[in-house]
Amino acid sequence: MKGIVLSGGRGTRLYPATKAVSKQLIPLYDKPMVYYPIASLMQMGIRDILIVTTPEDEERYRHLLRDGAQWGIHISYCRQPKPEGIAQALLLGRDFINGAPIALILGDNFIYGEGFNQSLTRASTLTSGAINFAYRVSDPERYGIIEFDPNGRPLRLVEKPKKPKSNWALIGLYVYDKRAPDLAAEQKPSARGELEITDLNQRYLDMGQLQVEKLGAGNAWLDTGTHDSWLEACHYVQTIFHRQGQMIGCLEEVAYRNNFITAEQLDRLADEMKASTYGQYLKALLA
Repeated sequence: MKGIVLSGGRGTRLYPATKAVSKQLIPLYDKPMVYYPIASLMQMGIRDILIVTTPEDEERYRHLLRDGAQWGIHISYCRQPKPEGIAQALLLGRDFINGAPIALILGDNFIYGEGFNQSLTRASTLTSGAINFAYRVSDPERYGIIEFDPNGRPLRLVEKPKKPKSNWALIGLYVYDKRAPDLAAEQKPSARGELEITDLNQRYLDMGQLQVEKLGAGNAWLDTGTHDSWLEACHYVQTIFHRQGQMIGCLEEVAYRNNFITAEQLDRLADEMKASTYGQYLKALLA
C-alpha cells in the first residue's frame, strides 16, 4: 500500500497566519502540522508517500521532509496547480500509485487514540473495495456524513445535510483499492468545479464495496481550520505530552517502533535536535 498526503489549498480561514506559508507547515504545538498525517500513514506500515502541494510550497516541503530516508521511508512530491477537489489527488498521483492500493489523507488531519491505531492496522490489509473513516460529531451539518441502515451497513453519503440523519462525519482519511484512480478519472466535476471525494466514495458504496471504520470513544479527531480550533488542537497535544509523556505525531518514534530505522539512526536524529524538548524525548526512547 502507498500513501498520499494532500497538502494543497490556501488555508484562507487561517489568514493572515497562512498568507506566506502553507497551512500544513505551521506548527501544531511542537511540530509541523503535516507530521501528524504522515505519522498515520507510517503507522499503517506505509513507506512510500506522495506529498501533493502547491507549486509555491513544494520547495518548503522538500526542505522540511527531504526524501524521507531519515525515517526509513521514501517521500515524493507532486504539484497541484489549483485546488480542484480531494479526488484530484488520485489523478495527480496516478503514476505514483501505479496499480497499488492507496491511503489518501488530508494534510491537516489530526486523529489520535488507541482505537485509531487498531483501525489503521485493519485498513492496511485492504485489497478490494474502499474504507472510509468516520467520527461521531455533535454538529454533523458542518460535514460530509454517512448514514447507516438498521443493521449498521453504510447506506448513503450526504454532504453538509441541513437535517442530518446521522452524526457520523467522514474525517479525511480514505483507503482504496487499485481501481480508485480510474474511477476518479470517470467522474465529472461538481457544480463548484471540483472532483468530489464524496462522489468517489458513493461509487464504491453503490458497488457494495464501501466499508466504514467508526472511531468511537477514546479517540480524538480535531479540526484545525480556524484559529480557535487550531489552538485547541495545540493544547490537546500539549496536554497528552505533559500528562502522559506521549508525543503525538513523532515521525522518528513511529519509524523506530515500526523498525523502519535502527536505534543508532534514532540516536543520530536525536543529536540533531538535542537542544529541544523534541530531541530530548527521542533520546529518552533509547534509555
